Amino acid sequence: MTIVYAVLVLGVTAVIFGLVLAFAAKIFEVETDPRLPQIQSCLAGANCGGCGYPGCGGCAEAILAGKAPVNACAPAGAEGAAKIAAIMGVDAGAGEKMVAHVICNGGDDCQKRFEYVGTPSCLAATKVAAGPTACQFGCLGFGECVAACQFAAIHINAKGVAEVDPEKCTNCGACREACPRRIIVEVPYKQKVFVNCANKEKGPAVTKVCANSCIACGMCERTCKKDAIHVVNNVAVIDYTKCVNCRMCAKACPKNAIEPIPTPEEKEKFKAAQKAAAERAAAAKKAAAEAAANKAE
Repeated sequence: MTIVYAVLVLGVTAVIFGLVLAFAAKIFEVETDPRLPQIQSCLAGANCGGCGYPGCGGCAEAILAGKAPVNACAPAGAEGAAKIAAIMGVDAGAGEKMVAHVICNGGDDCQKRFEYVGTPSCLAATKVAAGPTACQFGCLGFGECVAACQFAAIHINAKGVAEVDPEKCTNCGACREACPRRIIVEVPYKQKVFVNCANKEKGPAVTKVCANSCIACGMCERTCKKDAIHVVNNVAVIDYTKCVNCRMCAKACPKNAIEPIPTPEEKEKFKAAQKAAAERAAAAKKAAAEAAANKAE
């Protein structure tokens, strides 16, 4: 009987404590906005931190509080932003899709100062005499960015340079943060022409370290009819708001520092066209001078 009484007492006590806890939970309940789980379900769920908040939960809370825009989650894309905008009752905004791009075309064409045999890490390599590559602005190729990407959107190509697949890239920013040389930038998805060099040294110093480096000759700048490319701090920079992807700058570049790299045939056709245009301009100028002289007489 003692055991029975003990069990009954414990059972009654458990029921009482359960009722007390349930009552307390009801009294002190913190109401959760039903939109919070709805917003979170529209996010990518990768917890990549690209939005600047601690995971998707933090991002959802920030959006709900009005501290972050409805398109704060880049991996969720335009579709996710539209769904969140509908939940929040606001306009999603059209915003152009952006992706990551590596501004380096060196790799095997870049001179090596020494053979690095330490930990296969870009950051670790930079700690050893500023890195094994002669160019202090180029990709080291150890794949810090590859490891950071949760979407398999970046890889080390055959030349030993990190390369982004724009179709897979969500612009989460993880690769940019991982790169110790900060040569991964944000570009419009529609952009097809890039200056793949970040070396700000002057021409002679640059040519000694990489065969594909920009030498700040200005040929691209003089060729562009849209005023979309200029030499800034000894390296060509494209204004993506003006660029129409005509590729004329790439054909004019003597060092193949601008992607897409033209074929030798394209280069020859471009040079022939430029020469013909120069000859026509010279002939027109001569004719105008002769006409002016005849008129003066």
